[in-house]
Amino acid sequence: MSFTTAVFYILSAILLAAAFRVITAKNPVHAALFLVLSFFSAAGLWVLLESEFLAISLVLVYVGAVMVLFLFVVMMLDIDIEKLREGFWKHFPLAGTIAIIMAGEMALILGSPEAGLKTYPARAPLAADFSNVRELGVQMYTHYMFATELASVVLLLAIVAAIALTQRTRKESKALNVGDQVAVRAADRVRVVKMAATPVETVEAAEDQPQA
Repeated sequence: MSFTTAVFYILSAILLAAAFRVITAKNPVHAALFLVLSFFSAAGLWVLLESEFLAISLVLVYVGAVMVLFLFVVMMLDIDIEKLREGFWKHFPLAGTIAIIMAGEMALILGSPEAGLKTYPARAPLAADFSNVRELGVQMYTHYMFATELASVVLLLAIVAAIALTQRTRKESKALNVGDQVAVRAADRVRVVKMAATPVETVEAAEDQPQA
């Protein structure tokens, strides 16, 4: 077994163990830290595949930005862990069955002759001026354009769903109705009150009186 193969198996084992701990850890902070570990392990696998751009993007975007935000939110909010875990064991048999079915399907697909899992000759080293970013763009927008567009539509739906969930009407929410604000009239907000003018002598007499 070569050194690269050994590193691959080590990183894969760490990735699987960290991903399992993400969903089984009782403390949300620990779960977020295990997710950070899984991201680092995945970045190491990208480096082994000579995709340095994807590896550094995974570390900078997810570990450096998204997970830091998750940790701040988890640590600042008073989260009721027991309430979040209600119904976990109730749905665990169904979720476990689906996971086993998916694992079996992946094993059948990867183990089939059509998957192309066979020993290939050693690949020639890449040129010094080889650009991972350019090659990634060529693959995404030529060979895998349909999958890229489909993924963008799914992400757009996720953004719309997240906005819809946060904007739903709640009793403690102080959200404003934009339609009511646009339809408001000046007479509804401003009232002109007519008052009799105060004589100047009265004002001067009040100013001359000594302060108590």
